[in-house]
Amino acid sequence: MSIYLITALNLINGMSLRGSRVLLSLFAIQLGASAFEIGLLIAISSLMQLLLGVTAGQASDRFGFRLPMLYGSIGGTIALLIPYLVPSLTGLYLSRMLTGMTFIFFMVSLQNLAASVGGADKRAANLTTFSLGQALSGLLGPVAVGFAIDRIGHTNSYALLASLAFIPILAMGVFRKHVPSKPKQKKADERSHIMDLMRIPRLRRALIGGAMVFAASDLLNFYMPIYGHSIGLSASMIGIIIGAHSAAAFVVRLVMPRLLKFATEEQLMNYCLLASGIIYLLFPLFENPWILVAVSFMLGLALGCGQPLSMILIYESSPEGRTGESLGLRMSLNKIIQIGVPLLFGYVGSMLGLFTVFWSNALLLLASARVGAKGQAKAKSPAID
Repeated sequence: MSIYLITALNLINGMSLRGSRVLLSLFAIQLGASAFEIGLLIAISSLMQLLLGVTAGQASDRFGFRLPMLYGSIGGTIALLIPYLVPSLTGLYLSRMLTGMTFIFFMVSLQNLAASVGGADKRAANLTTFSLGQALSGLLGPVAVGFAIDRIGHTNSYALLASLAFIPILAMGVFRKHVPSKPKQKKADERSHIMDLMRIPRLRRALIGGAMVFAASDLLNFYMPIYGHSIGLSASMIGIIIGAHSAAAFVVRLVMPRLLKFATEEQLMNYCLLASGIIYLLFPLFENPWILVAVSFMLGLALGCGQPLSMILIYESSPEGRTGESLGLRMSLNKIIQIGVPLLFGYVGSMLGLFTVFWSNALLLLASARVGAKGQAKAKSPAID
């Protein structure tokens, strides 16, 4: 299957998912939800993905790519239609729950498919191309949703996103022969335990670093709309600010192969965490929308390499036959962070102000960079790693 077709599916699916995150926050605000309730809405989807992440990866390893991807697309389309049909907080809760139960199967299988195409010599280039689709979706999704809300309203915007989520279903029907039905890799030892993966030092560092990068990007999608609304920005402007982050991620991923000539994958991951922690401190210091666009762009430069780097490190560090399981574990670890952080930050933000959301996340990123650097230093000893 062509990496460009895989990237196109990633782009379309990502637009619907990324756009729904911005739409969720702004629609919940309109419905009278507090910051804590929005955090709870975020956490519901994350909880479902936490519980099903490893299962989604195992399904990809065992049954191939097509069936999990179809399940994820069909369920995701239905999830996005619920707020259109039931425009209430109840509808949002149901939508987020179903989103968490379905989209993860599509995402994990698509990542596993992208990493398996072309062999080891093309993996870095393919995953960089694949991640460009994710970055572009992060630009187009929030910006399109912002303008859609201002012009057709919140509920109609959900219908628009549902139509996007349905496109991969059509594509997998048209290009059926191009989506493998069976995995090419060997079967894993059925007696293997999921915690065996966490005992692999290089894989463990990649999982933790990737989780922090993912959480940092995700929190921007959810809490920038709340902060922007609090300082009087329009939905369109909020979409542009968030879109700037993904535009920068797209740009930096174009030059990532060159960056890897000067640093290893793990070193570059630590630099991303350190820089993004510093930049996150800047958000609550400004209210000018164009300064916020610039800060968001800088954050995108810092975090932009994180996703492809984590996928490369995880895939290459995984035991034979367990790559999907490792990618699913990556998703589950992401959600452990995403469950606790939105609930905690939503509560703290309600009590102390939204600046604490950004600064607390900054401290987590800086701490992760420190831990990653120490772990990499230890790994230089052959006796340890």
